[in-house]
Amino acid sequence: MRHPRARLALTTAAMLAAGLALTACGANSNPTAAVTTAAASGPASGPAAATSVVIGSADFSESQILAEVYAAALNAKGIKATTRPNIGSREVYLKAIQDGSVDIVPEYTGSLLNYLDKAATAKAPDEVYAALAKAVPAGLVVLDKSAAEDKNSMVVTKETAAKWSLTQIGDLVAHQSEIVVAAPPEFQTRVQGLPGLKDVYGFAPKDFRPLKGQAVVDALVNGQAQAANIFSTDPSILSNGFVTLADPKALFGSDNVVPLVRKDKDSAAVAAALNAVSAKLDTATLTKLVSQVDVDKKDAAAVAKAWVASVGLG
Repeated sequence: MRHPRARLALTTAAMLAAGLALTACGANSNPTAAVTTAAASGPASGPAAATSVVIGSADFSESQILAEVYAAALNAKGIKATTRPNIGSREVYLKAIQDGSVDIVPEYTGSLLNYLDKAATAKAPDEVYAALAKAVPAGLVVLDKSAAEDKNSMVVTKETAAKWSLTQIGDLVAHQSEIVVAAPPEFQTRVQGLPGLKDVYGFAPKDFRPLKGQAVVDALVNGQAQAANIFSTDPSILSNGFVTLADPKALFGSDNVVPLVRKDKDSAAVAAALNAVSAKLDTATLTKLVSQVDVDKKDAAAVAKAWVASVGLG
């Protein structure tokens, strides 16, 4: 395991500058939207007290929970951390971290790598992480990756799986003329989306329904879509009895949770606090945290702070 202060300085400069077509997603896609503040529980003085950071998140609950976890861990160490939730899709929050609107965002190794480098071939967790270290734009760093992983996945209802004998993504091809896919809008253009499904599996659905959050789940349940892209930790998979199709060609690869940080905010104290979170976070824990917010309707900040305290980081 890496020393808590170890972090990778990432130097490739030009990757994002040519590629970010920034389109706002969601009602709060403005990177300058109002921030929320997690109550600091650490000391009010000392070296860490001079550091303040803003943590952004994407427009889905798991990202918002992770942002609150990071904020709680940092505040516990006396580092003033505020959150700016629900910024939007990757296209939007990467612009925000580059222009300094936010300083930290929770990311996913494989998804970010494939976004930045569409020719990337790494699949194993450590290989993906190493490749990501070379691909992120200048001025940003990734800290330690966690064991927690949340992949893109293709799911169907158990009725559809039984009707067409579906067990893996490739099985969809025989029925693609009958299939509508529901997924977030960006799935239509991302490598780990419709383009990848066509290139890797030869699957091109009849139609695509750009939806977000619960609307994706509802479309699958109501028969408006026959397949959907849902994150693998989403509690709706279990609660609705959805069938996750195997990905034998590893289109979705590894997707470990990792903090993406502006280099000018990557102090030893910030790195130590966030690396400690990564050391404690695993997939089972992340799934439970998401369930508490999405199913039990608990407040994300309260859930995050309670977990941070429970593992001795608060």
